Amino acid sequence: MTTKRKLIGRLVPCRCFRGEEEVISVLDYSHCSLQQVPKEIFSFERTLEELYLDANQIEELPKQLFNCQALKKLSMPDNDLSNLPTTIASLVNLKELDISKNGIQEFPDNIKCCKGLSVVEASVNPITKLPDGFTQLLNLTQLFLNDAFLEYLPANFGRSIHRLTQLERLDLGSNEFSELPEVLEQIHNLKELWLDNNSLQSIPGSLGKLRQLRYLDLAKNRIESLDTDISGCEALEDLLLSSNMLQHLPDSIGRHTHTYINTQRYT
Repeated sequence: MTTKRKLIGRLVPCRCFRGEEEVISVLDYSHCSLQQVPKEIFSFERTLEELYLDANQIEELPKQLFNCQALKKLSMPDNDLSNLPTTIASLVNLKELDISKNGIQEFPDNIKCCKGLSVVEASVNPITKLPDGFTQLLNLTQLFLNDAFLEYLPANFGRSIHRLTQLERLDLGSNEFSELPEVLEQIHNLKELWLDNNSLQSIPGSLGKLRQLRYLDLAKNRIESLDTDISGCEALEDLLLSSNMLQHLPDSIGRHTHTYINTQRYT
């Protein structure tokens, strides 16, 4: 009874009434020491739009969860999930997905059916595969793949990343890249890019093709030089370069760019 009262107390209802029935659109079961998804959730499968299961010990997601087809936001970071089931394809209205801090190694290819997805937070997972279907998420605006043990972007993903024309924020920080993925230059609308805490030694001028880029974090790498063509990032406002091996900056870096090197700021 104590546990149940605690869960009910964490409900965040949208008080809309149809006759005498209360419609629940938001449920929050975060930090409840749960080992499985509560069955009470399935009573609201027609109206539930946001579900928070953060910081529990859930290992598997039941099939019934994916009958909640009105879900727009599914948040379940910091659990013990090892896979994302193919039934996620049923969540056709999903816009935000947070599976960070789990043990997930790959996405099912049919995630492409979640065509409305705009934000995917998958950081701190041992990701080995991003399927072709991932690049069919044409409404994706934010993708977080930091702390994912990546040495390179999977070839299939790299070949198709140009499809993600709406992508504006990409976090590849705290991985194991030794070279800048060439395919990044194809994401023309990218505005924020994190590549901090990798093993990059140089930054090619091709990055200058990202003319919409405003924020670039290259801190904590092994960068010795920057190609002068990086000045093509004409919208760049913040360039973070601290904890690298740079001796000087190219003169071509714009005067309006705030550049941070070894905690010093050069304007």
